[in-house]
Amino acid sequence: MSWRIEFLAEARNDLKKLDHSKQSIVRNALSKVSQNPLPQNEGGYGKPLRNQNGSSLAGLCKIKLKADGLRIVYKLIRSETQMLIVVVGVRADEEVYSIADRRRKKYNL
Repeated sequence: MSWRIEFLAEARNDLKKLDHSKQSIVRNALSKVSQNPLPQNEGGYGKPLRNQNGSSLAGLCKIKLKADGLRIVYKLIRSETQMLIVVVGVRADEEVYSIADRRRKKYNL
C-alpha cells in the first residue's frame, strides 16, 4: 500500500524551484519511499531526524539523494497514512534542516 503524499505550500515551491531533471528525481524518490516511508528502525526507507544544534526535528524523517545533492524532509501522519513533505532542497550546510525546523514550528508539526 502506498502512502498519500502531500506537500506544505512552501515545500511545493521548493520543488518547483529545482530544474526539471531534479524535480523528476525527487518525484521518483518520493514514489519509491511512499511504498514504505516508515523510519529505518521500523523497516522503512526514512532516516529519523533528531533534535540537535537548537533545532527540534525529532519526529521528522529525511531522504538523502546523495548523488544528486538533494534532501527531502517529511513527517508521517500515521492516522491517515500520509507523508507530509516539509522541505525539498539542495544539500547545503544544514540549511534544509533549519528550514524544516522553522516550518515545523510554523505549522506545529
